Amino acid sequence: MPDLTGRPLPAEAANGGGISKVFGSCADRLILMPVPNDKTTPTRADERTATSSSSSGEIDAFLTRAKTLAPSTGGKRGRLMFALDATMSRQPTWDRACKIQAEMFAEAAEVGGLEMQLVYFRGFGECRATKWLTDGGRLGALMSSITCRGGLTQIGKVLARALDETAKAPIQAIVYIGDAMEEDVDRLCARAGELGLKKVPIFLFQERGERAATMAFREMARLSGGAHLSFDGNASQELARLLKAVAVYAAGGRKALESRSAGGDHGARLLLERLG
Repeated sequence: MPDLTGRPLPAEAANGGGISKVFGSCADRLILMPVPNDKTTPTRADERTATSSSSSGEIDAFLTRAKTLAPSTGGKRGRLMFALDATMSRQPTWDRACKIQAEMFAEAAEVGGLEMQLVYFRGFGECRATKWLTDGGRLGALMSSITCRGGLTQIGKVLARALDETAKAPIQAIVYIGDAMEEDVDRLCARAGELGLKKVPIFLFQERGERAATMAFREMARLSGGAHLSFDGNASQELARLLKAVAVYAAGGRKALESRSAGGDHGARLLLERLG
């Protein structure tokens, strides 16, 4: 099966593990064009500012926004889209990120009531998405099979995919993890605004401190009604706890968090304390 550029799929998606039955191409509403090197489309060579993990105030703001995620699904499973930047710059922290995200999927799967879709991009024009799955272990295994490849970001395709999926059935939230933004920021913000009108918040977790990405991610979060947080290697445990708690909350609401907290789950307790 060819990808969006007409080339054959990579071996891991075309063969073993049944992955070819799970992954599909992302909706592509953007024309693939050479990216000019100007201030509206920054590259990874742009100046970066030294940014540490998010402040307590930023985490408070994130948890305040998380409070609005209590599922309103009419008795159906909630739906969470999890999008990943799998370009080459993510390689140094990819193994750790995969572990955190796999734990998040597993936590949500244990609670039940949540469907998850993994979306990732890498290489030259490659953007793929799984079907909506309820098996967190299966989704985690698929994530572990993905390797990073050089290329530019394709966040626009992720947002286009989210809009298409929302037209079929509501999505309760989008979580995005990445470290760069190399696209037309106005187009991205327009898509984020569309998602905001459909009550689909985007929660953007940013690795490192690229200035252009920080500015774009903050605005996308604002327009969609979501939140933006930055993190580094020193914050991996806190990030894991927050992601797992948000997954549980998106799947089962406050009651699920209270049950986990009573059982000694630190992340659930932290989220409940911040929610008030």
